[in-house]
Amino acid sequence: MEIKLSDHFTYGRLLKFSLPTIMMIIFTSIYGMVDGFFISNYVGKTPFAAINLIYPFLMILGVFGFIFGTGGSALIGKLLGEGRREKANSVFSLIVYVTLALGIAIALVGIASMRRVALLLGAEGEMLEDCVLYGNLVMLGLPVVMLQFEFHSLFVTAEKPKLGFYVTLAAGFTNMIFDFLLVAVFPFGIVGAALATVASQFAGGLIPLIYFSRKNTSLLKLGKAEFDLKALLKTCTNGSSEFVSGVSMSLVSMLYNMQLLKYSGEDGVAAYGVLMYVNFLFLAVFIGYSVGTAPVVSFNFGAKNVTELKNVFYKSLKILALVALVMFCASEIFARPLAAVFVGYDAGLTELTVSGFRIFSFSFLLAGIPIYGSSFFTALNDGFVSAAISFLRTVIFETVSVLILPLFFGINGVWFSLVAAEFVAALVTVSFYAAKRKKYGY
Repeated sequence: MEIKLSDHFTYGRLLKFSLPTIMMIIFTSIYGMVDGFFISNYVGKTPFAAINLIYPFLMILGVFGFIFGTGGSALIGKLLGEGRREKANSVFSLIVYVTLALGIAIALVGIASMRRVALLLGAEGEMLEDCVLYGNLVMLGLPVVMLQFEFHSLFVTAEKPKLGFYVTLAAGFTNMIFDFLLVAVFPFGIVGAALATVASQFAGGLIPLIYFSRKNTSLLKLGKAEFDLKALLKTCTNGSSEFVSGVSMSLVSMLYNMQLLKYSGEDGVAAYGVLMYVNFLFLAVFIGYSVGTAPVVSFNFGAKNVTELKNVFYKSLKILALVALVMFCASEIFARPLAAVFVGYDAGLTELTVSGFRIFSFSFLLAGIPIYGSSFFTALNDGFVSAAISFLRTVIFETVSVLILPLFFGINGVWFSLVAAEFVAALVTVSFYAAKRKKYGY
């Protein structure tokens, strides 16, 4: 029996309902890791460092998909909770069409500015050319990757989280197969890796587009859209935290790379790349659970079911606390094996990566609090609080930490900066929980 948004949620139902989204985002992270594995082991350390240097800029351009996905999901879920299904479908269609058009425009801007950005980030020589080549090729898939990010959330709102997971599997296997063929079997190097990524993006973006365009059994269908500026603005307001979070995380990643180039050169950027792949994998659990349960929060908020809203909130906090402890232990145990998978061919780089990982892993104990908090307030259509949590966590706390701590602790200060930022962000999020409790009744 399928779980409905209107159901009462036990621990088991919460986990069962959110599991496809968790697995969807985990799998997305894994096939990103596969890209890194093939480039590092079959192409070389410099191209590996190059894609890690330019990747945050590519993510900034794709983050608009998250705005319309999470922001639109919150609004659509609320409309469904209010019983306004026709309006929900109109808003859904409008969001998809706007995202596709915006994606084409942003891709053109990205291609025009790629070399300038790579130079600004400190790329030189071979690394510079690799950054530009990889970045420009990946821009070909930007419109569909924005749709892919968007549908991560919208599949859940449509009560089809499993279908979203299957689409992600298809995109992931597309990426892995083409990575193997175009990098390991045929020596196309960084070009092959970029084309494999684009192929997976088209699979992940176009399959949902086709599904929602046809008659289906979900709550949503792509059709005629009535232009509604108010709905678009509300979507952007709801999704502002995801926009802030995505852009600021990418900007902070650029800052990390620049600091690491300063303190440890190309090896530092390569080591950070490994940590980011693993970080995305581990945080995918927090993000997946938060995204997967957000429509439940939105629906009950729209239906004014305060009892169920409170039930979901407190059960979620307990689940995330247990997950955080498991992640921390796993990261400490598997630090060396994971480093060896990516950079085992270079003993010095492996040791640098393991050393950073053992410090970095403490952040997993804390990260779930602000990640869930931001998503929770987005689901409540409180974009301001959600954006404030994301902005403070990344732009303020991480930036200050990564600029100041290395002055005292060198490269270890770079690794520890995320732990310090997550600690302060967790305190701020708990303060917002307490301040908004009476307003929303959780």
